[in-house]
Amino acid sequence: MCPGNVDGIVTFLIDNGTYVNEGDVVCIIEDNNQQNNYDNLQIALENATAELSKVNADLKMQYALLEAQVKNNEVDTEIAHLDSLQLTFATPTQRRIKELELERAYIEKAKFEQKLNALDIINQSEIRKLEINIQQLSNRLESAEKILEGLTIRAPKRGLAIVSDSRMTGTKLKVGDNVWNNMPVVMIPEVSEMKVKMAVNETDFKYISENDSVAYSFDAMPGNRAHGRIIKKLPVGQPYKRDSKVKFFEVEASIDSVLQLPEPGFTANSRVITTYVNDTIVIPQIAIYEVDSMKVVYVRNNKKYEIRQIATGPSSMKEAIVTTGLKKGEVISLIKPPASFIRGKKLLSDSIR
Repeated sequence: MCPGNVDGIVTFLIDNGTYVNEGDVVCIIEDNNQQNNYDNLQIALENATAELSKVNADLKMQYALLEAQVKNNEVDTEIAHLDSLQLTFATPTQRRIKELELERAYIEKAKFEQKLNALDIINQSEIRKLEINIQQLSNRLESAEKILEGLTIRAPKRGLAIVSDSRMTGTKLKVGDNVWNNMPVVMIPEVSEMKVKMAVNETDFKYISENDSVAYSFDAMPGNRAHGRIIKKLPVGQPYKRDSKVKFFEVEASIDSVLQLPEPGFTANSRVITTYVNDTIVIPQIAIYEVDSMKVVYVRNNKKYEIRQIATGPSSMKEAIVTTGLKKGEVISLIKPPASFIRGKKLLSDSIR
C-alpha cells in the first residue's frame, strides 16, 4: 500500500495479472513534498555539521589563546618570585612594589584558571547542544529516507499481482492516478483458500440458496474441474449499468475441490445445482407448450407428430423434469410442427392429472 504521510502520483505500475517474485518492483510513487522535505533535511544536517566543526575550531582557538595567557602568567609569576629574592637589599618602597607585582601575578593566575574552567563548561554545553540538533536531524533524515524508499513498492512474496481500484474513480489504478496515506495499490492474494464471485440476475437469484452445490469449469484451463458450495448471498442488487433497471446480485461460492487450482482473477463458468433428482427425464423448456390449459410436447411418430400431455416436476429457466408422459428415447420437437404434420393426441389418465 501507499506509505503513510504520503500524497503522491503513480509514475510506474505493474500490469494487472502479472506474476511477480519476492522483491520485484510493482509500483513507484512520486511525492514532491516528501522529496523536498528530504532535500531540506539533508541541507540542514550538512549546515549543522559544518556549524559544529566551526564551533569546535573557534572554541579550540579560544582555549589555546587562554592557555597561552596562562603560560605567560606562570612565567611572570616565576620572574616575580626571582625578583622577590632581592627584596632583602631593596628599599621599603621597592619591596612593597615587588610584593604588589607578585600579588597581582597570583590574582591573574587565579583569573585565568577560572576562565579555563568556565570555557571548558561552555565548550561542553555548546557542543552538546549542536550534537543533539545533529542527532535529531539525522533521525528525521533517516525517517524521510525510509519514506522515499517506500515510494518504490516491492512485492513482499511471490504471487499474482492484482492492481487495486482507485478510491477516486472506482476503476483500476493507472499511471498518473493520485494515491495517499495507506491506500491499497497492488494486492497479492493468499491462494491457500479461494472463492468465486458471481453476478446473478434477479430471476436466478431467487432460486439459489446457501449451501447449494456448484460445479465450475474454466475456459482458460480446458479439462480442469472444481466443486464448491454457495456461502453468501448479498441481498442488495446493483444496476447492470447506470440508470439501468436490470439488477445483478452478488453471490459468493467456495472452491472445496479442484483438479488444478486456478490463479486469482480467472473467469469460471459456474453451474449451481439447486436440487438433485436421480433417474429422470429432462427436456428443454422451449419444447413445452400450453394447449387447452395442458402442458404438451410434440412427439415424433414416424414422419408425423403426436400431441402428448405431460406432467412436470422441478424446473429451471432452461429445463424441466418430466415426471409422466414421456419415455426414454422418444424424440420431441423444439418447435410447434405445422398442423398438417400433427396426427393424434395422447392425454394423461384422470388419476395422473
